Amino acid sequence: MKFFVDTADIKQIEDLIPTGFVDGITTNPSLIAKQGSDMKEIIKTICSLVNGPVSAEVTATDHKTMLKEGEYLASIAKNVAVKVPLTTEGLKTCKKLREGGIIVNVTLCFSAAQALLAAKAGASFISPFVGRLDDIGEKGMDLIEDIVIIYENYGFDTEVLVASVRTTQHVIDAALIGAHVSTVPPKIIYELYKHQLTDKGLKAFLDDWAKTGQSILPK
Repeated sequence: MKFFVDTADIKQIEDLIPTGFVDGITTNPSLIAKQGSDMKEIIKTICSLVNGPVSAEVTATDHKTMLKEGEYLASIAKNVAVKVPLTTEGLKTCKKLREGGIIVNVTLCFSAAQALLAAKAGASFISPFVGRLDDIGEKGMDLIEDIVIIYENYGFDTEVLVASVRTTQHVIDAALIGAHVSTVPPKIIYELYKHQLTDKGLKAFLDDWAKTGQSILPK
């Protein structure tokens, strides 16, 4: 499974790159707005730091303007993935952008029917929002499982990008189901490291080693 980090914070991205867990980045207008800087410069900088896809989202709702915005965003860097909403206008834009060889991430997916349409429109990525489905009493991971099965049935190239990830269990469940990507807030990536038995075991090893008075490196 690939990890896309869900942030537009340059410092957070720079801190995570040495881990080797940054396969791409997802941003949205809300994340960009929080940075208080020029959108183009933020996207350009992120794209220079990360080799994988960097999602940048259109803000128009009509096809004609979405297409112009998408083409502009794609011109910022070769690894920009244009995010479009899962609407009729968004899927028309997806199809047109894909015909031009532009990476497209179709976002705000909440049903398997929507995911099927996105794949038929040629989406590079489909972003189902599991956390938001959980919030309204539905099981977000059931949707991921349905989409994975449908895509496998027909050999669609569209990758399932699990979004609105709230917990480490979301990441594990997505991996068990076979989703291609999880887009994960930095906080969740750091939580994936943690287990109380790891901390307990490391402390025991270090305490025992300290009693020997030795050092691994020569003095």
